[in-house]
Formats: sequence, C-alpha cells, structure tokens
Amino acid sequence: MVSDDLRRALIAADPKLSKFNPLPRILAFDEFNTGTHGWTELIGNHDGHGNLDTVDKHMRDFRPPQLSSCDFFDTGTHGAMSGTYALKVATRPVTGHTAVAIRRLTMAQRGIVQFETYFTYKSEAATAESSLGNTFGDIEWDGNLHPSEAQFGCFTIATDLCDGDGIRYHTVMRYQNTDLDNKLTRRWVYPVVPEPTPRENLHNQDNLVATEDFTAPNPDDWHALDEDPQFLCYNEVPTKVNWHYLRWQFDTRSRTNVELQVNDRVMDLRNVPVPQYPDKYDGLENLLNFYVSVRTHSPVRNFLFLDSALISVDW
Repeated sequence: MVSDDLRRALIAADPKLSKFNPLPRILAFDEFNTGTHGWTELIGNHDGHGNLDTVDKHMRDFRPPQLSSCDFFDTGTHGAMSGTYALKVATRPVTGHTAVAIRRLTMAQRGIVQFETYFTYKSEAATAESSLGNTFGDIEWDGNLHPSEAQFGCFTIATDLCDGDGIRYHTVMRYQNTDLDNKLTRRWVYPVVPEPTPRENLHNQDNLVATEDFTAPNPDDWHALDEDPQFLCYNEVPTKVNWHYLRWQFDTRSRTNVELQVNDRVMDLRNVPVPQYPDKYDGLENLLNFYVSVRTHSPVRNFLFLDSALISVDW
C-alpha cells in the first residue's frame, strides 16, 4: 500500500505524467515534443530482393508520421498541448487514402495493456484558392457549423499482437466521423474480420484498389459499438485545436478488448469480438505493436495529431 501510494504521488508530482492514469508499469512514454519515439510509417512486406513493387498496392503510400507544430494559414503556429511539437499523421487529398503510424514492441508477460494519448483530428483548412465551397456532406456553413467537419473520414487505434503460441490477432477501434457518403455518423465501430495479410494479397495485386480500407476492405465488416454517437470537440473550423483524452485497455491473456475511454465517455468493450488468424505465425512471438491511422472519405487531406502517448501494463 505504501509503495502504491508513493508511486501515485510521484506520478501526480510530474506534470508530464500527471495527465495520464497509467497501470503499474510504464513501458513507453512518448512525448512528441522530443521526437517521434519509434513511431514510424507502416509499410507492407517486400520480397528478398528489397523490391518495393512487391508491397501490397494499398500499403505503398501510407506516408510517414512527422513532427508538427500545428501550423495553420490563419493563425500561424498553434503548437501542441505540451510544448511545440505533436506527432502528425496526414493523408493525401485523395478520397480513401490512409496514413498509418506504428510503434513496435514485444511483451514480456501476458496481462492488461493500456494505451493513453491526447489527440486531435482535423481536415485541411481551405483557402480561397482551394475552397470546396460552403456546403459539404450534410453541413452547410452558417457562421457556426463548418463544412470541413464533414470532410474528415475516420481515425483508428489498433494493435497487431501475437503470443507465444503463434496466435495472431488485432484489437481495433475506429472513430467513424462520416460514412463513405460524407454524412456525419460520429460513432465507434470495430471490424469483425482479421486484417488481410500480404500472403493473402500476394497473387491478387491486380484486383486490389490502392485506396481500399486495409484494415477491413468490406464496409459491411465494420459494426457499430452502439447507436449512441460521440460528439467530439471539432470547434467549428479546421484551425482550432482542442485536445481529447483517450484511454484504451485490452487483455493479452484472454485476447480480448476491455475498455475504451474518450474524454468523459467510458465504453465496455468486453463483448467486442477480436478475430484471430486461422494460421499460426512463426517469427512473431510476443508481438506487441500499436498503430494509429487516419482515412479520408473526401478529396481533402485529413490529419490526426497526437500530443503524447503512454503505454502501460499490469505485469
């Protein structure tokens, strides 16, 4: 008890950590004001000759994450929540394009794993030269509402996990801001199928679409967590940044989701299915990878910013 009280007091006294609620052991604390901390571009597998043309067509242009001071055309440098720089994951202005950042670790034991971050999401601000107009999707500009909110598609938090038995699986949660018709949905969804693998796609490259959803290509394979939308703070225009708190837990003993908290909403994920791959994997023992992605449903660049991230466990 004394040890736990001392630990909590030390965390509370550290302004960098006190905004988080970590489990007993901190595996990684990534404050992006000091660098990318191992978060890198996700690229698909390539052959033994290093031929990048053998990478899955839809994974060849995921774009690397970058450090950003959150600059905007109207206000200049916004800065991150803590310091100057945030980690920025940015799509191209191509409908369906996805950008992904991944963090690769391994696990020393099985148990509860928790990912925490402060994030914000935005569509690229339009200037007079690049404007798409004052109406988009189901939003018409009225001085308060802004069409750029309907120009943001979705962002995803996910893992790629494999235990000592060779069983590989992903835990995945996605905030779907709009559907593919750019209509606001603002709901949490999850896939009911495992992500297609490079082996599955190896002889199917001609049929792959570069902008398809790499996590689950068929929209019918995404199910809503519930019918309740979650209204996040977009704050009316694409150049106002408000940071949101996210805490996500999963259990590598039972290979299940546990809980997701976003700001003041806490969601029980224990009944969310976690599909496993039918084949066992060699060479991936104790895999503990995290990734975040952003996908645009419009011909407008979409951004996901992370101020900082903390990964902790109960081992």
